[in-house]
Amino acid sequence: MVTAASPKVAVRIPAHPLTRALLAQLDFPLAAPSANPFGYVSPTTAQHVLEGLDGKIPYILDGGPCEIGLESTIVDFENQQVIVRRQGGVAVEDIERALGKKVLVQTGVEEHPVAPGQLKSHYATATPLYVGRTEELAARFVQKKIGVIAFGKNMDAVDASYRFQLSAAANLDEAAKNLFSTMREADACGAEVILADWLPETGLGTAINDRLRRASHES
Repeated sequence: MVTAASPKVAVRIPAHPLTRALLAQLDFPLAAPSANPFGYVSPTTAQHVLEGLDGKIPYILDGGPCEIGLESTIVDFENQQVIVRRQGGVAVEDIERALGKKVLVQTGVEEHPVAPGQLKSHYATATPLYVGRTEELAARFVQKKIGVIAFGKNMDAVDASYRFQLSAAANLDEAAKNLFSTMREADACGAEVILADWLPETGLGTAINDRLRRASHES
């Protein structure tokens, strides 16, 4: 049950003091699923967890908003090769710097995923989300109420009813922290479509783009 019939298990080593205090009181390994319904935008606050699982769990430990915002990076090992199965809060460049060598990134679409977050459709908002050049995308939906998720640019460039900014300073760490909460806000704002910009394919930008790609209506 813990490994989902896989011969491997992912071990998470949390840094949060509340989680570490909980683990210090246990004399057994703690196994747990994600704290949200399958397929929807991941939670980054206790309120998000409550919205998705109210009445299904007995309590929530609230340690404040997630500091990074993205799920953990999943690293696998096969035949002496280091493989990143899911990009997340630790950038691939940082892993390579620590190892002193290149790693293989295999996070593509999987019919039978070997790690969480590998399905084609994941992290999806209920409102259709499209990713690309928001100015061009907006021209396709002139008759609809548009919500725009921007990154480090003038949001007034797009004719939209609702505007959300991941990071006005174009900071990837800030964008990662804000991504899921912003997607949830955009999903609840009343827009008929959500348009989002691609981020630079570097650092945490690759992990953010991976989430947007899987959430996209055209993925």
